[in-house]
Amino acid sequence: MDSIPILPTISTTFIVLSGITVAIGWWQIKQRKLEAHKRTMFFAAIFALIFFIIYASRTIFIGNTSFGGPDNIKIYYTVFLIFHITLATVGAVLGILSLNSGYKNKLSFHRRLGPITSIVWFFTAATGVVVYLLLYVFYRGGETTSMIKAILGL
Repeated sequence: MDSIPILPTISTTFIVLSGITVAIGWWQIKQRKLEAHKRTMFFAAIFALIFFIIYASRTIFIGNTSFGGPDNIKIYYTVFLIFHITLATVGAVLGILSLNSGYKNKLSFHRRLGPITSIVWFFTAATGVVVYLLLYVFYRGGETTSMIKAILGL
C-alpha cells in the first residue's frame, strides 16, 4: 500500500483547522464574546497562513501533483480544482479584508463582510479537503510537476 504524502496531509490539516476556528469565531461573536472572537479569528488566520506557506513552498520546490484518477473523470476534477482555486483566492482576499476591518475597528464594514467571508472560507476548506481526497486518498496521485501542467494537464 502506498503511503499518503506528508506535506499535503499537513497542509490540508491546517486548512481544516482554519475552517473550524472560523466556525468557532462566528459562534463566539454571536454570543457577544468579542475578545474570544478576536483571538479565535487570529488563530484561524495563522492556520490559513501556515497552510499557504506549506502549499506555496511545496509548489515552488517540489511541484504540484496532477490527477492520477481515471481519464473519464479528469475533466470534472479539473473544473472542480479551478473552482476551488478561485474560491480560495477570493476567500483569502476576503479574509484579509475582514481581518483588517476588524482590527481597525471598521465594524460596520466588518459585520457585513464577516459572514460572507466565513461562508466562502467554509467552502474553500471543504473543497480543499475534496481535492486532497481525490489526489491522495481515493486515487493515486499522478506526476508531480509544474503548477500549470498539473492543473491543466498540458
